[in-house]
This record gives sequence, structure tokens and C-alpha cells, in this order.
Amino acid sequence: MRPVAVLRPEPGNAATCARVADRGWPALALPLFAIRPLAWSPPDAAAFDALLLTSANAARHGGDQLRALAALPVVAVGEATAAAARGAGLTVELTGNGDAISATAMARAHGLPRLLHLGGRERRSLPDVLSIAVYASEALDDVDAAPLAGSLALLHSPRAASRLAGLVAEPIRRTIALAAISPAASAVAGTGWQALATASAPTDAALLDAAARLLD
Repeated sequence: MRPVAVLRPEPGNAATCARVADRGWPALALPLFAIRPLAWSPPDAAAFDALLLTSANAARHGGDQLRALAALPVVAVGEATAAAARGAGLTVELTGNGDAISATAMARAHGLPRLLHLGGRERRSLPDVLSIAVYASEALDDVDAAPLAGSLALLHSPRAASRLAGLVAEPIRRTIALAAISPAASAVAGTGWQALATASAPTDAALLDAAARLLD
């Protein structure tokens, strides 16, 4: 069976590799990015109804500044982000199963219109939401893409798709199948790949289900 390449940064890389192994597939860990915290200052918590977290990395790398916002309930984009928020000592009030836009809508539907979004430097802009970058996902320079030949690569973000497209050229592309976590990631990947499947939801489980369609 072809290896399933996991390109996301740690610690998510190890978690996804474990899920790949649980399905009986060989996993290839090849992170394209590394996460590092950024310097930031928390605003006055009284100006907000809730924290919006769209990545577990915001909770993992938010640092001691999160203490100043601990009184705010958390709206998490998914279960992994909710778990990281609890691990950072925050209280999760709402957990979504989609993306940042749907999490924002969910918060407002529950009477939490004033949101403070803690995210990455390359975060998505959200209408009428104050957003602060608390971490950066930085491309690694010394990635050897040769082991990807003949693999099925998992794309956890449009940035990962763009980075992979820049690393792999023809004719190697024709030997690599892709499973993407979203239509946006699929679109950025470009053409020339052996096959491409898109997850039905932006979760690891759905992404691996998409990969399974290509491995059958």
C-alpha cells in the first residue's frame, strides 16, 4: 500500500499519523511548516462576549496572555480546538464542526456577538470580528520532497497545498494522489496530480475518509 504523507506541523502531525496508523495505513511524517508563538498583548476582556478560536494552535501558543482573557467563554471551531482550549485553562461554551464563518454565526446565534478571534498570522479575515495573531506557521526550508513520490498526501490547509505545489514538479506529481480538507485547499493544489479527493467536512476524520476513497 502506498504511504500516506502527513504534511501539517507538529503536534498535529503526530496526531494525524496516529490516526493514519489506526486505519492500517503506512504513515509518512513530512511537516512543511513549524509553529512558533508571536508577541501579542491582550485587549480588555470586558469589551467582548467570547473568544473565538479557529485553531488549536491559538490555545497552545497563546502564552500567559491568555490568563487575562480566561473569564471569556470560548467558541471553538471543532473538537480538537476545544480540547486545546480546555488544556490551556479556558472554558469552552460552544464547539462547532465546520469553519470560522460557521463558528462565528453559531456564536452570534447564541447571543455572543462581540468576538475576539485569536488565530495565526495568516488567518482568515472575519467581518466585524477583532482578530489578533498569536502564532505563526512558518515554512520549513530544508524539506526533501523526494519521499513523496508514489504517496497519498494529506492537505490540511490551502497554505499546505500551495507549499506542496511549489515543492513538487512534473513528472513526480503524476505519482502522487492528494486528499484535501476543503475545496479551497483542492483549488490551490493545482493540476497534474495522479488523483484528488476533497473531504466532506474540515476534520481529520473526513479527510481520512476522502483518502480512503483513493486507497481503495
